[in-house]
Amino acid sequence: MHKQSCEDLLFDKYNIRTDLALESHQAVIEREGPPELPGVRVHTEEEQGITITRIVVENDLGARLMGKAPGNYSTIQSSGLREHNRDLHERTAQLLAKEIEWFFQESQVGDEDTVLVVGLGNWNATPDALGPKVLENLMVTRHLLEMSPPELRKGLRPVSAIAPGVLGLTGIETGEIIMGVVERIGAGVVICIDALASRSVERLCSTIQISDTGIHPGAGVGNRRLAINKETLGIPVIAIGVPTVVHAVTIISDALNLMEGGGAPNTEGPPGRTQFNIDPQALRGREMQAASTPRMSGDRRQLISQVLDPYFASMIVTPKEIDQLIDEVADVVTGALNTAFHEGVSYDEVFKYLS
Repeated sequence: MHKQSCEDLLFDKYNIRTDLALESHQAVIEREGPPELPGVRVHTEEEQGITITRIVVENDLGARLMGKAPGNYSTIQSSGLREHNRDLHERTAQLLAKEIEWFFQESQVGDEDTVLVVGLGNWNATPDALGPKVLENLMVTRHLLEMSPPELRKGLRPVSAIAPGVLGLTGIETGEIIMGVVERIGAGVVICIDALASRSVERLCSTIQISDTGIHPGAGVGNRRLAINKETLGIPVIAIGVPTVVHAVTIISDALNLMEGGGAPNTEGPPGRTQFNIDPQALRGREMQAASTPRMSGDRRQLISQVLDPYFASMIVTPKEIDQLIDEVADVVTGALNTAFHEGVSYDEVFKYLS
């Protein structure tokens, strides 16, 4: 029998699909009630419109509760990432660079170890093109350093990059391509850049997650492929992701939670936006009126299936301005990578050449 993944268990229990550890933690707290989860540590910092949340899943118990593999997860959030705010983008990139450097230290990555940056995703589909976009302005140096005298290499790290495409374009598992490249070039660490799925439209292209637990290409849209992690590659794997899509099933599940809540308006949401708890009897169809308890996961799953089937069960949603959002958040991630990789390059120089 196939063992269920942590993410599948989270969906079965709470009807939520998300790649963000922060959202998984919030979902469990909302539904279970305890302020703290056993086996999970959370630390949050605020800095001028930017929130940094660090979550450590310490053991298997925490992993089962969170629906995330044991390891470190850092999340940088700012609604300003969705605005054309150059100063905030640069500050976010600086903070992201510091987080990447911390993950290097935790993974014991040496100063001269070769880094392989993998831009995951399909460059023909904008919401999935974050990885290839990041590589466009990445400072790749491995080929240059091999031909340079030692005195000219100071402050620069050997960096290689690859955008392997997706299985549907290449016919080759992404993990297999990366394994071959890692073995050939002798990489010391792999950094995977990928688009993620969120449970909240508010976090689309406004949140960046860094983790050391690896990645499953295609997992955000339900296509599980060969894992890219330390177990499969034999070297540290750091994943950097930005949510670009929301599952329709998650939106409907959240709407049902709202319907079950009561009748009074809720003003605790984002500023300028009033949320209403809708009377269930006013909007429920005959199926819901006949259900004995809509809170049961089986009834919930059946109702969602009735709404979405047969054509939209795997439907995902992305913002209409996704083209511009992807371009700008890709610049932030690229700037952070260039800063973290190359001590000899100043931060001002890094962003001078980004569009």
